[in-house]
Amino acid sequence: MSFKSVMSVLTDTDFAEATLAQANEFARGHRAHLDVLALGVDRSQMGYYFSGASAVVVETSLNQAREEALAIERVAETYLKKTECRWGIEAGVSQMTEVARHVAARARFSDLMILPKPYGENHGYEMETTVEASLFDAGAPVLVVPENGKTIVKPNTITVAWNESQEALRAAKAAMPLLKEADLVRVLVIDPPTHGPNRSDPGGLLSTFLARHGVRVEIDVISKSMPRVSDVLLRHAQDTEAEMIVMGAYGHSRFRESILGGATRHMLEQAEIPVFMAH
Repeated sequence: MSFKSVMSVLTDTDFAEATLAQANEFARGHRAHLDVLALGVDRSQMGYYFSGASAVVVETSLNQAREEALAIERVAETYLKKTECRWGIEAGVSQMTEVARHVAARARFSDLMILPKPYGENHGYEMETTVEASLFDAGAPVLVVPENGKTIVKPNTITVAWNESQEALRAAKAAMPLLKEADLVRVLVIDPPTHGPNRSDPGGLLSTFLARHGVRVEIDVISKSMPRVSDVLLRHAQDTEAEMIVMGAYGHSRFRESILGGATRHMLEQAEIPVFMAH
């Protein structure tokens, strides 16, 4: 597998250029086509209109979303015209409750989604929804890039978070093109189970699988020395100078069909390097 179709969804001009810079470099480095969806979001209502709303109010909200979409499209087009990668832009408008449907319909035809960090100051709720829709509804791997972060086309050192889950295995398989290019891949196992078939060799089966694909791999087994597993993972990545983290994305049902679980959310809130996820 290789990354030949890369996609990014932009919903805010403030975060557009930083995301485009990293998506463009990645697409160019992997000789991929970059598709951009400039999405204007009507944030005024959640699938229904408040009592007494008139057609004027509805039209005003949609017009504002259209203006935002066109503004994002102009920013993206101006930036990408200066680049050497192959690209295409589509502009559209959506109400907040329909963002997931529109994103998923396009993301499922991409090898990789490159999206901005969904949490932080002035980050709209639709940015989290875009990540969720790509992972859970479309089944596409997602590379979440930090704002103003260094563009990593082919990371030298990668940490793979391994807990024997199906999600973690899917993430490792989806990231295989990057793992094969890396100088070193560290399979990180935190507090391995004391019982079970792999208790004597935690991470061994995954490491063997990766090595047969030509990945240069080592296993790190450490204890949970901090309250959150995500804190331990981030500290390990920092100590080993990892340039990317590969991990399974976990979700659970609440008001939406799928939402990011606590461990995944905390990783995306705190990580200062790209995080490659799959579900």
